[in-house]
Amino acid sequence: MRKYVWLRTAAAMAAAGAMVLSGCSGSSSQGQEARTQAEAQGAEGQSQAGNQAGGADSQGADSQGADSQGADSQGAGESLDQLAQIQQKGQLVVAMEGTWSPWTYHDENDQLVGYDVEVAKLIAGKLGVEAVFVEGEWDGLFAGLDAGRYDLVVNGVEITQERGEKYDFTDPYGYIRTAIVVDGDNDEIQSFEDLAGKNTANTISSTYAELAESYGANVTGVDDLNQTFELLLSGRIDATLNAELTYYDYMKAHPDRNLKIAALTDDASLVAIPLRKGEDSASLREAVNQAIAELSQSGELSRLSEEYFGSDISKNPQAND
Repeated sequence: MRKYVWLRTAAAMAAAGAMVLSGCSGSSSQGQEARTQAEAQGAEGQSQAGNQAGGADSQGADSQGADSQGADSQGAGESLDQLAQIQQKGQLVVAMEGTWSPWTYHDENDQLVGYDVEVAKLIAGKLGVEAVFVEGEWDGLFAGLDAGRYDLVVNGVEITQERGEKYDFTDPYGYIRTAIVVDGDNDEIQSFEDLAGKNTANTISSTYAELAESYGANVTGVDDLNQTFELLLSGRIDATLNAELTYYDYMKAHPDRNLKIAALTDDASLVAIPLRKGEDSASLREAVNQAIAELSQSGELSRLSEEYFGSDISKNPQAND
């Protein structure tokens, strides 16, 4: 605004000067000289004002350019990996079935509890965030992990070669053997080789279903553990495969059921936590591994194992052989 005020003032002064000169009895050449001088001064002032304004505009443009570069630089630096995003929002989204006792299940008050629930809460605490649980069917857990809806799947997941090709796994936090569970009167199945041609049931794509299929069994897909045992007790399947400790937990809750273990794997399976592959998850995997190590060293994993399984599944049994 200062530019236009100055111009109007300069123009008024020039006009006033011209009127005074034209009203005086001086010569016309002096009047013309005065008018020319006034116009020259006005033009010079206008040019200076324009240059000043132009300089200010240019500085403003340069400043805006610098601001734009700063904003671009700031935007480029805001790309956060998965761990940083989790800590920024203060939540670790954990997926689990919620129907597989004693790993993840609902108690008499319909509260989500279990070994994996407690482990996930402790890990979240180590990361400085809150654990948020999402329940779903087995296959949906991994679909949600793939899509980025969940940060982790904590559901007694065993490491297999096929899963290792698709996911990055943490260090193991559990070691379990797989049992073939049959009707108490079934003497036909006494080994894994005896599964050939037999009918079994498990959640599709689970380790147990894959193992049964590898021995030639015909696997029926189910939604959860309870449905599996219902099929077995009704005689619609010959056997089911599951964690040895899951069988003991089931029989503790249903002591009247006529079921038994027909065979056990020689080696223990490794239970760990799958994450999405890639550098984006590398720092999260490292942080979870650190949390698992601290929970193991402090005895928390052993305590939880004894509470939910009646034995310590956090230690590799083969290490004690």
